[in-house]
Amino acid sequence: MELKKYQKEHSAIICSWIKDEKSLYQWSAGKIGDFPVEGNALNREYASNVNSGRFIPFSAFDDNGSLAGHMYIRYPYDGDDSIVRFGFVIIDPVLRGFGNGKKMLQLAIRYAEDILYASKITLGVFANNDSARYCYEAAGFKPAGKTEIYKMPIGDWECIEMELVTGS
Repeated sequence: MELKKYQKEHSAIICSWIKDEKSLYQWSAGKIGDFPVEGNALNREYASNVNSGRFIPFSAFDDNGSLAGHMYIRYPYDGDDSIVRFGFVIIDPVLRGFGNGKKMLQLAIRYAEDILYASKITLGVFANNDSARYCYEAAGFKPAGKTEIYKMPIGDWECIEMELVTGS
């Protein structure tokens, strides 16, 4: 697997991986609109952030060169570049369950450590998304003890804050 810079043409493919409303909210917390997801949704969401220098979207490609996953890294706090946050982590549904999410996260962790010099990486995961939580734990993330309730159109969901302290 290899992480590469996200390209606008990836949006339609990535958005096509969202097959139902629950999956949309688990993945995006409602930030990119309603289900069904429009193919250009990521490009619209990213437009104001991409040129900031504090938001880095990636696409992951498998060994055959096919788009396999997506995520972004951002700096959540102005003036503090020691902490980064992962978001919109997704793997092509046909590639889930084979360790591909963990591989993509490991590459992003390495990038955060070696290129961004981050000392801590954070992310949020909904309590009703066991497979994502297990994937994050397999990559080394631990619950940070903080939870928050998000009001989604399909219910109130608990979000678990997770973190990984890096070697940087």
